[in-house]
Amino acid sequence: MDTQQVIAPPCAPPPSSGDVTPSSGVIHLNIRHTAGFTVIGNHLAQHRGLSLVAIGLAVHIQSLPTGARIGIKRLADRFPESETRIAAALRELEATGYLHRSRVRLPGGRIVTRTLSYNQPGADAPTTTPRPQTRPRRPAPPQHTTRPSEPAAEPPRPLPDPVAADVPGPAPKPPAPLVVATPRPKPAAPATPAPHTQPAPVLVPPPTARIAPPPPLPQPQASTQELQRAASALLADLRRHTPQLTLSEHDINTLAPGVAAWLERDAHPDTIRRALTHDLPVPLRHPAKLLRHRVTTLLPPPLPGAQDLAPARRSVVVIPLQNCDRCDRAFRSRHPGHCRGCRTDLPTAA
Repeated sequence: MDTQQVIAPPCAPPPSSGDVTPSSGVIHLNIRHTAGFTVIGNHLAQHRGLSLVAIGLAVHIQSLPTGARIGIKRLADRFPESETRIAAALRELEATGYLHRSRVRLPGGRIVTRTLSYNQPGADAPTTTPRPQTRPRRPAPPQHTTRPSEPAAEPPRPLPDPVAADVPGPAPKPPAPLVVATPRPKPAAPATPAPHTQPAPVLVPPPTARIAPPPPLPQPQASTQELQRAASALLADLRRHTPQLTLSEHDINTLAPGVAAWLERDAHPDTIRRALTHDLPVPLRHPAKLLRHRVTTLLPPPLPGAQDLAPARRSVVVIPLQNCDRCDRAFRSRHPGHCRGCRTDLPTAA
């Protein structure tokens, strides 16, 4: 009766402040990776100046092995984004220093594009050296844990020894290099902006060269409701012949004046339909822009009239006949007078 029997389970310890589930926001369920992973810095994952396409493309490039091809067409085949968006994302990465592309001539004379990917732009090579120093200290604890039956006071004893040995060793050395380390960041500072400033001027010309106003859409001289109705019906009927040319109501109202100009110039509807649907590009991404280009550039001239088709006649000037006042001989002249034989003012042959 004196022994105490514990029947109720022990109370669970109160949750710590870090285990409280937030009422809103993301909740991370992280599992430690042991193979097949890539380390990405938050300066890239949370970059405020890059688009989502540029951040995702940078993560994909850093996960690829050395020597992998990352051309624009290859990336467009790999991802659903277009070549234009991928090219713009690559230019963003070049402007922020995560990527650097240059043209290199091989010994055989072939010119290739060499791409350098930076996981931390602006970092110098010496910043990566202190990392391997922390790794050899991790296997040190297993050597002390191999002593199972020893008291727990022995493992902490060897730990302060290497720390004490390491501290006095480098302690006298830092004061001397502290003065020498000051000039090192000075040459490193101008070296870092060099790769950023080089691609910057190269990226400025392409966008300015692409900006060009599209040619104006042709307009009919006398716009009537019949012409507008026939043009809208012809554009809406294109999807029956070519499903790729399915236009919205806004696109039909925009392109209708151009087709009305074709109908005003006596173009047959079959001729217009053949000009708009023949030899379409594959894949067709912007049907409205393609039709606007063809309606504008392939517009036929007005039909000539009957007077324009009549052959031009050469006007012949007929000089009237005159009778000579002296010999009454007929000769051609615009004014009356003497013939050639009766004129005395003409020079005679020697």
